Amino acid sequence: MSKASFMEHALKEAKLTSQRGEVPVGAVLTHNGEIIASNGNRTLELKDPTAHAEILVIREAARKLDTERLYDCDLYVTLEPCPMCAGAISFGRIRRLYFGASDLKSGAVESGVRFYSNETCHHKPEVYSGILESECSFILKEFFSQKR
Repeated sequence: MSKASFMEHALKEAKLTSQRGEVPVGAVLTHNGEIIASNGNRTLELKDPTAHAEILVIREAARKLDTERLYDCDLYVTLEPCPMCAGAISFGRIRRLYFGASDLKSGAVESGVRFYSNETCHHKPEVYSGILESECSFILKEFFSQKR
């Protein structure tokens, strides 16, 4: 599968998340070019502030691979990760991070605190932004316009 195909799968997760009334962020984690975990935000459903899409797929992948280090894994997420998720990506030693839309308000990769630029960050994944950016932005804008 291509990078765009993995992000399209993350977008499908985001759309399902939106239908549940959650902020529509979807994530896919791959290992050896195959999806091993996919999910969307579930903070409201699980009543868990840490139940971001990224955290959920990292947890599932770690269980499936029976390891806390995801060296050969790549993460695709529709929105730039927040500080909590950027930290989890680093601690999990994820190889590459691909994200769609930037998050100027809460992002922590290319916006905000720029987690991976900090000297104290031990593991810095390769970062690729703007993957299907307009589609990823649209689903968020549509969701929030319906809420207002």
